[in-house]
Amino acid sequence: MNIKGRLIVMNFMEFFVWGAWLISMGGYMIVTLKFSGGQVGSIYATMGLASLFMPSIIGIVADRWINAERLLGICHIIGAIALFYAASVTDYETMYFIMLINSMFYMPTIALNNSVSYAALEKEGIDVVKFFPPIRVWGTVGFVVAMWVIDLGKWSLSPIQLYVSAGSGLLLGLYAFTLPPCPPTKIKRGNSFLSYLGLDAFVLFKKPRTAVFFIFAMFLGAALQITNTFGEAFIHSFTADYPDSFAVKHPSILMSISQISETLFILTIPFFLQRFGIKRVMLMSIFAWVLRFGLFGFGNPGDGFILLVLSMIIYGMAFDFFNISGSLFVKNEADHSILASAQGLFMLMTNGVGAFLGGILSGWVVDYFTVGENRDWQSIWLAFAGYTLILGIVFPFVFKYKHEPAANVADSARVA
Repeated sequence: MNIKGRLIVMNFMEFFVWGAWLISMGGYMIVTLKFSGGQVGSIYATMGLASLFMPSIIGIVADRWINAERLLGICHIIGAIALFYAASVTDYETMYFIMLINSMFYMPTIALNNSVSYAALEKEGIDVVKFFPPIRVWGTVGFVVAMWVIDLGKWSLSPIQLYVSAGSGLLLGLYAFTLPPCPPTKIKRGNSFLSYLGLDAFVLFKKPRTAVFFIFAMFLGAALQITNTFGEAFIHSFTADYPDSFAVKHPSILMSISQISETLFILTIPFFLQRFGIKRVMLMSIFAWVLRFGLFGFGNPGDGFILLVLSMIIYGMAFDFFNISGSLFVKNEADHSILASAQGLFMLMTNGVGAFLGGILSGWVVDYFTVGENRDWQSIWLAFAGYTLILGIVFPFVFKYKHEPAANVADSARVA
């Protein structure tokens, strides 16, 4: 199998592991384990808490000491062990601790997955910006397949979803050791304190445009996991009113339309970056999030079913235009010697600080609009839509950027 094929397998498995539980576990904890919105939000916030430091630390280790593909394998094996144990847990305190351990070792693998892909493609002389998105799209396919496996197996409210994720994580951990070597860079570093600690990527904050980008990445990162956390619980709330509806019977399949949409939008990224540049692409993402939440607020499994479907479709633009385009923007801004650290820093700001705040605050919002076991989901979703609308209004005024269309996407992703 050529390198593209091997990276496709890696990306497929990377997100299959996550897709097996990320969307459905919120419903499992609320409906089956009877956790509160705040408890569920805090457990999902462990991904953000872990991302505050683990992706950066692992990125530094990959840049300086240990092959990235080996770290990828080690992290997945440890994460798999944690998920096997989590499947038997029913109390909040233990679940929080175990999922924090899993998050500490899974979240760095997203950046490592990108770094290994970039390094392997560059080693073969393959254009990263042109060929990585079609490879990365298989990660989304893996996520969708995992969701369908859990839904059709009727495991969305069962701990079996965690066993499925753990088993696939173990397989990926072993597979990672067979990937082409991605050794640490041998470029000599300076004598500064940041260089000594391997925190060179933080020099990117010295560039005003990059600093502003990272700050908004943090604010938008707070919105990334909200529908993943509470989406299925929201759909399950319609069980009494629409017991025979497709949405209630197959919530994971309905939610998977979001990831299917990703597979389409991710392929458009080279065109949109070249045509419009990172600033407009980010604006498209932000306002797509406004629609994502707003359509949830007015949708239902009956006459509002089309609104739910439209919300799933718009998710592809909301997520990909921020997450993938942002990763490519950071790659172009960073020196090759800090590639893994820069990706880790991007993860820290989005899936770290942003996701942690988003998990905690969204849990508070859900509990604020909850009386007994009745949740005012429309007010909840509209509150989130209002938050992202504010981001969309402010962003174009503070992110200074002038796009100059170029012959290739890599040039177009750079600012003037």
